[in-house]
Amino acid sequence: MRIDLISAVPELLRSPLDYSIVGRARTAGLLDIHVHDLRNWSVGKHRQIDDYPFGGGAGMVLKPEPIFGCMEDIRSEEGSGPVDEVIFLTPDAPVLTQQIANKLSLCSRLVLLAGHYKGVDQRVRDSLVTMELSIGDYVLSGGELPALVLVDAVARLLPGVLGDAESALTDSFQDGLLDAPAYTRPATYEGQSVPDVLLSGDHKRVASWRDEQRLKKTKDIRPDLLDREGL
Repeated sequence: MRIDLISAVPELLRSPLDYSIVGRARTAGLLDIHVHDLRNWSVGKHRQIDDYPFGGGAGMVLKPEPIFGCMEDIRSEEGSGPVDEVIFLTPDAPVLTQQIANKLSLCSRLVLLAGHYKGVDQRVRDSLVTMELSIGDYVLSGGELPALVLVDAVARLLPGVLGDAESALTDSFQDGLLDAPAYTRPATYEGQSVPDVLLSGDHKRVASWRDEQRLKKTKDIRPDLLDREGL
C-alpha cells in the first residue's frame, strides 16, 4: 500500500512514521509513505497557503491553489498507480470505526489531507475529497494527529505487518464488542491472581470465558455498541 500525506506542518508527521509497527512495515516494504509539505505549492509573492475567510470570522483557511497543485502532482507521478480515496481529516465528519479501517486496508493507494487552522476551502472538499473522517467529537489544532491515527489503524491490518495475523482479527470492535481482559506472567502479583480458567489449558472454557468477559465489558463501558449491533 502507498499512502500520501499532505500537511501544512509535515514535521509533525515524519518522526512517528519511522517507529513501531508503521516503521517496521515501511522497512519491510509493505507500506510506502510519502509526506508532502503543502508550502511547496504555495502561491503569490508571499508564498501563502492560508487566507482570511470570506464573510469574516476568526481564524484562517487553507487556500485551494496549493492543495489542488499538490494533488495534481501526486496523481501524475509516474508509476504511482491510481488513488483509491482522498481522505480529509476534519472534526465535522463521520467518525473513524474499525469497519472503515478494515475497508481502507484493502486499498492500494490512499491520500490523506490534514486540515489546519479553520480547515480548508470548501472547493477542495467538493472537488478533490472522496471521504471525510474524524477521530472523535473534539477539536485538535490540525489534522496531522488524526492522519497518524488513521495510518496506524490501517497499516496494522495489512498482510504481513503483524507477526501474528490473528491478533488484528481479535481486536476490540472487529465484531462489535470490546476485547476481553488480558493477563501474563506472573500468575500472582501483589496479591492478585490470574483467573483459574486461563491456567486450565481447556481451550473451549477459555474461549467461553473470553466471550462472557467481552460481553460484560461492553455492557459496562460501551452499551451503545450493543445497541448498534443489535446484541
